[in-house]
Amino acid sequence: MKRTILAICCIVCAIAVQAQTPKKNSQPVNDRKQWLAHLDKLARPVLSNLAAGTLRQNMPVILSPKVDNAANRAQVAYLEAFGRVLAGIAPWLNGEGGTAEEQALRNQYREWTLKAIAHAVDTADKDYMRFTGGQPLVDASFMALGLVRCPWLWEHLDPKVQANVIAAFKATRSIVPGYSNWILFSGMIEAFFCKYGVDYDGVRIEYGIREFAGNWYLGDGVYGDGPQFHWDYYNSYVIQPYLGNILEVLRKRNPRAYDWYAPKFEQISKRYAVIQERLINTDGTFPVTGRSICYRGGAFHHLADMAWRKQLPQEITPAQVRSALTAVINKTFEPASTFTKDGWLNIGLYGSQPGLAEGYINTGSVYLCTTIFLPLGLPETDEFWAAPAAPWTAVKVWSGQDMPADHAVDVR
Repeated sequence: MKRTILAICCIVCAIAVQAQTPKKNSQPVNDRKQWLAHLDKLARPVLSNLAAGTLRQNMPVILSPKVDNAANRAQVAYLEAFGRVLAGIAPWLNGEGGTAEEQALRNQYREWTLKAIAHAVDTADKDYMRFTGGQPLVDASFMALGLVRCPWLWEHLDPKVQANVIAAFKATRSIVPGYSNWILFSGMIEAFFCKYGVDYDGVRIEYGIREFAGNWYLGDGVYGDGPQFHWDYYNSYVIQPYLGNILEVLRKRNPRAYDWYAPKFEQISKRYAVIQERLINTDGTFPVTGRSICYRGGAFHHLADMAWRKQLPQEITPAQVRSALTAVINKTFEPASTFTKDGWLNIGLYGSQPGLAEGYINTGSVYLCTTIFLPLGLPETDEFWAAPAAPWTAVKVWSGQDMPADHAVDVR
């Protein structure tokens, strides 16, 4: 009997050791391939349906249990889903190269997205999006941001569709933005006009930059969302990625534009990138604080944007940022209840958690998580993808590794 038990123990131990020992022919996890699989799962229902003219027919509109205006939220959910997916997938669509499999996938998504845009802005189409009435300013701006990030799309749109896009964006000028991050939504649409040679309203851009630069910067890399500070992720969801991309558009048109602020903003945005990287825990979780937490990995829109635009500070390497963001992506998409049975996103941070939603959250809103995938716009040969995986700050510290202390940055 003792010999039998001993034999069984030996077998169990051998199996455990074998399971923990990498096979000689095994390949390390390909982060880029993993990211593409997640992005495809996210974007496919939205873009394939809109390309086919069936988004309204097939997209379920799940509203927050605390919904503030059910009829209105249900109407705008489609532009929310499309605009946010486009903002995140755009850099990858603008790229070239990769494996044959990736190129084929990109070509499919380019085809879908061109058709999707055409449906979204055609007033006679059943999938025409709503561009007036309040909330559409937000998501038209995400759509504009996507087109700013992907010149390939704009250049390959039919001239009639381009005209419809311009008309749709101009319709949002009737919406008065709230005195908060919303003023940047107006500014982004005008930045789109500026980038593509359409008459634009410089005052709407100037207003947003002046308020954040002159009145709403609080110090150590963080802006208030309007006159008040809120302990949430809006510096990342909207504020800093919008300021960075708007300034980039204007300074490409005129290299001296905003010389009075651009160097300061560079310090601020790099400091906030450092803070963002330090917020990611060893397992890919992060503090559950503030409104709109259901945007999942969209909480790191800024860090992803800085990596894609190759603006990361020296303190954090591209490889450690890739590893940290990979952990966030895997963690936030881990539960089976993250998606409906038909593949649409549920409301929540870790699975289906409708109780986390504010009154304005719906199925379309939560697709802001797509913005974490911005670095897919970098080629696979870029250091971000090519360098070996590296531990990020939380992993270093909580494994006992010594490293320099963190200090506040005084922007002057």
